[in-house]
Amino acid sequence: MKPAIDPDRKLTPGALQGLKVLEMGQLIAGPFAGKTLGEFGADVIKIESPGSGDPLRSWRLQLDGTSVWWQVQSRNKRSVALDLRNTQGQDIARQLIAQADILIENFKPGTLEKWGMSYEQLSTDNPGLIMLRISGYGQTGPYRDLAGFGVIGEAMGGLRHLSGNPGEIPVRCGVSIGDTLTALHGVIGVLTALYHRQTNGGKGQVIDVALYEAVFNVMESLIPEYSAFGVVREPAGSSLPGIAPSNAYRCSDGLVLIAGNGDSIFKRLMHAIGRDDLGDDPGLSDNSGRVARIAQIDKAIEGWTRSLQVNQVLVLLAAAQVPSGRVYTARDIAEDPHYLARDMLLSQQTREGKTFTAPGIVPKLSLTPGNIRTAAPGIGEDTDAVLAALGLSAQQIQYLRDKKVIA
Repeated sequence: MKPAIDPDRKLTPGALQGLKVLEMGQLIAGPFAGKTLGEFGADVIKIESPGSGDPLRSWRLQLDGTSVWWQVQSRNKRSVALDLRNTQGQDIARQLIAQADILIENFKPGTLEKWGMSYEQLSTDNPGLIMLRISGYGQTGPYRDLAGFGVIGEAMGGLRHLSGNPGEIPVRCGVSIGDTLTALHGVIGVLTALYHRQTNGGKGQVIDVALYEAVFNVMESLIPEYSAFGVVREPAGSSLPGIAPSNAYRCSDGLVLIAGNGDSIFKRLMHAIGRDDLGDDPGLSDNSGRVARIAQIDKAIEGWTRSLQVNQVLVLLAAAQVPSGRVYTARDIAEDPHYLARDMLLSQQTREGKTFTAPGIVPKLSLTPGNIRTAAPGIGEDTDAVLAALGLSAQQIQYLRDKKVIA
């Protein structure tokens, strides 16, 4: 397994090297955006509350008292423990923002304005500032002041209603997908704004990303179908409504996913399972015909898979060039040779020297690939160095520490 942080290897300069990012968010959406920018070379300074730090530090399973999720989310970042509710802390934040290219924040709308940090105020000192603002419902609109988490955004965006089986309580997908989608949309906005700043006059701008809108943006034909046909799409379990065949099928020892929904793929699939009668049926030659008879098709496929093991099905369908796959668990991922070959499993260390396996970096750039340069920091580990770079003396830093403005 490739080490994530190897002091002896020469790192390729990241595509975003030289960019200064100030992260004033916590938990998932804002920090995931900062993580992504940091992996491609940006210098990310994370502001945390003195004492407690980002709550993600204690979420889920912990290694030596710190969440391994945090270790991945905060790699390549520096931590400054700064009390943003203190006026002196706000002054320091403004100094850091004045030197930043990008500010990431996921506070409740109006919080920065209350602290005297509206974009209009901040851009006076830093006209090139790009501010990524992540919230549940956006910076405007009748819901802007409501509390919003990823799970609520997934529900409002339409995703939760489609998750699960018909007639049952909708289920979550298992991870905080709404937060992550929002973060990725935020990164797209940041990169777009950087291009605009570089090519169109050097001005920064605000990027307003709402959790529910990021989810809604990937909901495919949900609204067009309602608009054109009055159809309210309903949950469909493991199948893909309107696309056939694409489903999960039982084998003798588990489940297999089969996507035989292309016209030529469907013929190859039917040949592989010994049902040339269906593959050659003119009524099943296109998707609309197959959708009308999906129950018959699914029954034929599962009649074949039930007599075989998952691995046998995968080998036979790979030979027939039919897309198929197993349902992966964490153990399956950790043992999969393709993950290893693609550097998607990295051996990462904590600051305390403990080693664990972490996800690799996506996307993969040929000339300026992403890197893990540093492990996730302790709370406020970089406070003194960052403030010294601002020009504060050791005496001034100690004064702020005594006043509990920093830690």
